[in-house]
Amino acid sequence: MRRVRLWDGSTPWLVTSYAEQRALLGDPKASADSNGAGFPNFAKDFGTSGLSFVMMDDPEHNRLRRTVISPFTVKRVEAMRPRVQQIVDEQLDRMLALPKPVDLVEGFALPVPSLVICELLGVPYDDHDFFQTESRAILHQESTPEQRMAAAGAMFGYLSTLVDARFDDPGDDMLSGLTGRIGAGELTKEEATEIGVLMLLAGHETTANMIALGILALLEHPDQLALLREHLDDPKLLASAVEELLRYLTIAHGGRRRVALEDITIGGHTIRAGEGMILVNETGNRDPAAFPDPDRLDIQRDARSHLSFGFGVHQCLGQPLARLELQVAYASLFRRVPTLELATEFDRIPFKHDGFVYGLNELPVTW
Repeated sequence: MRRVRLWDGSTPWLVTSYAEQRALLGDPKASADSNGAGFPNFAKDFGTSGLSFVMMDDPEHNRLRRTVISPFTVKRVEAMRPRVQQIVDEQLDRMLALPKPVDLVEGFALPVPSLVICELLGVPYDDHDFFQTESRAILHQESTPEQRMAAAGAMFGYLSTLVDARFDDPGDDMLSGLTGRIGAGELTKEEATEIGVLMLLAGHETTANMIALGILALLEHPDQLALLREHLDDPKLLASAVEELLRYLTIAHGGRRRVALEDITIGGHTIRAGEGMILVNETGNRDPAAFPDPDRLDIQRDARSHLSFGFGVHQCLGQPLARLELQVAYASLFRRVPTLELATEFDRIPFKHDGFVYGLNELPVTW
């Protein structure tokens, strides 16, 4: 642990070890409220744009989160497997019909989670160009406060219109469920709309980047890819591969941010009340004390305790769905395209170094 200086001159604690991150993520004295004094925000006026309850504390965090827990239970998500498989198969059909080489990001990695979350949430997929563009503006590190606020406002307005439509024509999607909670007095329309923005933003952007990066990582580790291909029908190894890729890649960059509500003593240091913390999960997931030989990709490793979905009360709500999508996407792609390979040199692949979510702008492949 050490102090670092941010854009506004503040000096929060940088926490890099796995054990200390896990302890702080589970400590109620470490607040996620981005409006709290001393909170180490990413940028000026970053606020909670598009993040709803993610950057709140209990009891408000729990009140809002529980309104959307039901669709993401393991049992409910597992029931979606046939439909996710159908979406993946249909997208592979489209991709394989394209002239080679193909950009796997646009042809497969981005459409799959976008289609899934649109169907679950009740958002027309035909609007994907709009919400993907606005999502990129919200998550781009170089976006100005004005650009980020404009993008968040556009997303809010879009979801607000869809919420209004559900009052007159409810369905069995998540937006209809949120609308019902407005009618029952459990949510305001603003709260329901903000939750909708969060679900749409997080539901496609993160998983799309994981699909593309995971495929690239496997192509660059032929021994691990060969092992996976030999056991594509083994659900345990497939699940293990997904967990290891989540650990190895850790796509949420910028650190999970917290501020101390009271003094916290950890790792031989005392974090005083009002001091900020940046928990860098990409280093925690490469901590040799938690994961021996951490820089080696090993799909047989037990990596289930990784921090890629966070830990504690704020851990990712959609992690069961993300795991399902990744399992189906990887297995289906490598089963149907056994000769998949890069169509360019590795050092020519454009990585997303400019966003809060790491990924690829493009992944040219052939077969």
